Parts: sequence; C-alpha cells; structure tokens
Amino acid sequence: MQVKHLLLIAILALNVACSSKDVVDENLSEAELYQQAQADLDNKSYTSAVNKLKALESRYPFGRYAEQAQLELIYAYYKNVEPEAAKSAAERFIRLHPQHPNVDYAYYLKGLASFDQDRGLLARFLPLDMTKRDPGAARDSFNEFAQLTTRYPNSRYSPDAKQRMIYLRNLLAAYEVHVGHYYLKRQAYVAAANRGRYVVENFQETPAVGDGLAIMTEAYQRLHLDDLAASSLETLKLNYPEHPSLVDGQFVPQEDEADNRSWLSKATLGLIESEAPMPPGETRASQDVIKQYEDAQEAIPEELLPENQEAVEEEEHEAEGNNDGDRSWWSYMTFGVFD
Repeated sequence: MQVKHLLLIAILALNVACSSKDVVDENLSEAELYQQAQADLDNKSYTSAVNKLKALESRYPFGRYAEQAQLELIYAYYKNVEPEAAKSAAERFIRLHPQHPNVDYAYYLKGLASFDQDRGLLARFLPLDMTKRDPGAARDSFNEFAQLTTRYPNSRYSPDAKQRMIYLRNLLAAYEVHVGHYYLKRQAYVAAANRGRYVVENFQETPAVGDGLAIMTEAYQRLHLDDLAASSLETLKLNYPEHPSLVDGQFVPQEDEADNRSWLSKATLGLIESEAPMPPGETRASQDVIKQYEDAQEAIPEELLPENQEAVEEEEHEAEGNNDGDRSWWSYMTFGVFD
C-alpha cells in the first residue's frame, strides 16, 4: 500500500509541475480572469487558480477584484500545499489592508498554513509522531492563532483557532518531554531537570505536566539532590497518583542509567578496564588542564627556574616513592592493571 501511495504522490507532483506551465490568456478582462479563477477553485485546480489570481493582481492592481484576488490567493496557495507562499501572501495582505473587513480570514489562513506545514503528503500516509518532530511550525501556528483570537475575539474563525491552540500546546509540551528523556538517556541530568521544570512552569493544564515532574524527579535523583527530588516526587504523587512512573506508590525511573564501560570491561565483568577510572571529583576536562600545566612547566627555560628547583624535584620524587611503597604485590605482578 505504501508503494502505491508513493507512486500516487509522484504522479501528483508531475501533474503539478506540468500544469504550472499554463499560460494565462492576455486578452482576458478583469471580470473574466476572476470568474475563471473562481471556476478553478471550485474544480480544485489550485495551480491554475494561483496563476490566474496572480495575473489578475498584476494586470489590474487597482481594479474592483484586486483585494479579493489577494485574499483568495492565500487560500489557493494553502490548498495547493504551498505553506510558505500562503504565509507570505497572508502577511502581504495584512500589511496592505489592516482595516479590511475580512483581514481576520488572512490571520486564520496564515495560522492554518503553519499548522499543516509539517503535514505534507508523506505525513498523510506514513505513521509519523508529530510530537517528535521540529516544533518550529507548530510554535508559529500557535502564535498566529493567538494573534487572531486576541485581535478578533468575536471572529467566526476564533472558536476553531482556540481548539487548534489547545492541540498545539499539548503537542509542544509533549515535544519538551521527549527532549527531557533524550537528556536523561545521555546522562545530561541538569539539562533534563531544566526541561522538566520548563514543562511544569509553562504548560500547566496539559497532560505533559506529570511527565515533567517525573523527569525532574529522576534527574534530581541521579544528581543526588535529595531535597529537590523529594519535593518533585511529592508533587507528582499528590497531583498524578496514576502516573506510569509510580508503581505501588514508589517512583521507578523511566530511563536506565547508561553503562559507559568499554566492551572489554563488560566482557570481563569489570576485571579488565581499558581505561583507568577517574578519581572522585575529577573529569576528563580537569585532567586535560593538568596535562597542559605540566607540559607548560616542562617548557620553562632553565635560566628562569628558581634556584631551589632541584630540591623541590627531589621532594616530589620522594613523595612518589612513598606512594609506590603502598602498592600491593598483586599490583606489581599485573603492572598495575588490577589496581
């Protein structure tokens, strides 16, 4: 079935490409152009309608149908699955005719164009999770519908815009939850906690608030911030007792803690580590800084070294010797592999 759908898409694209080469008769009057454009819209020949409406506007910019042609051009672009062209045409109409009695329709179509921007032909046939896709178009659509409902609260299009805004808000919140889980999987716990808090603070009354609290709880537990973890967990239990992360009243992390050991370490159950574990409090970055300091110290010319440099080095060697004396015979035999 999917192959048939893809073939249908290819045929439609080919038809659109061929039909876009239609030439509009130069002898048509303004009224004839407008009537033919209306007939194309009724017949769903949107590419032909676009060409005629554009020709009408360019040939008769001050005619009786000019403003109506600009408005219907937005609709033709939208129905022809050209969201960017539809938004551009809507912005132009709003800028040129801010007091037009139907300017609310331009705002509505602009929001619809962004709303459907990620829902192309492929999205209609393939099972795509919209909450995992780039939310840019959804955010634009929400803002454009918000402009409509704020400026024209009594518009006939406001009720539908408000319903779409609810859906878009839930979608944006779910996207933030996916990002939070992505950070948890990669042990970016501070970033995960920030995402969870962002959901809780900015998307109240959405189903994702419970997920945001769960992400905060898990991230704070991984960071050993016990007070913050307990506060988040208490809020989660109080407001979302049926959340999937709560099993018999106990919090169960949704993401397993990643195992960053090498394959050799995993195969030998940790007996052989390909890379020595870092001491507590140290990171790869801190080790790099220390290495850079040591290299720079070795590069200092002898004439710039202090007079007692030899005595300082002897003391350092003695300290290292004392540390070596603490090694076990097993460490010596295995050359330090099993320290």
